[in-house]
Amino acid sequence: MIQIHNIRDRNDQFEAAVKYFVQQWGSEMNANFYRDCMELSCITDSLLPRFYIALDGDAIVGSCALLRSDMNSRQDLEPWFACLYVAPEFRGRKLGTELQNHAIKQAKQAGYNQLYLCTDLDTYYENNDWVFIGYGYSFNGDRTRIYKHE
Repeated sequence: MIQIHNIRDRNDQFEAAVKYFVQQWGSEMNANFYRDCMELSCITDSLLPRFYIALDGDAIVGSCALLRSDMNSRQDLEPWFACLYVAPEFRGRKLGTELQNHAIKQAKQAGYNQLYLCTDLDTYYENNDWVFIGYGYSFNGDRTRIYKHE
């Protein structure tokens, strides 16, 4: 059975989690960025950031995060749902929906009534009650879709 854990609660999986996030979302050039953010998320008293892993036994098969900001041009919005990834062999089993719902629940428990995300996907998030609210722009000028969940 797959279980979702905050990396704060799974020190035994920390190194594997950093490697997983970097493989899916980073590069060798920004691996220290992910490590630093994830390490600090484990010791801060702040509600954000938080990083979550989906475990099948001891194997990480999915991830997501709650961040203070995921789009620098939209500093007016927080928190952000980010880093959703499901290993290809686990797709089609609703694990992506489970990770979204887990993060939404965690955000609500932390006192946030809204949650945002940015993506290039057109229809995936609408299936889980995310509402398209407009476009934002990354540092390199790329346009991306912004969604809100209440």
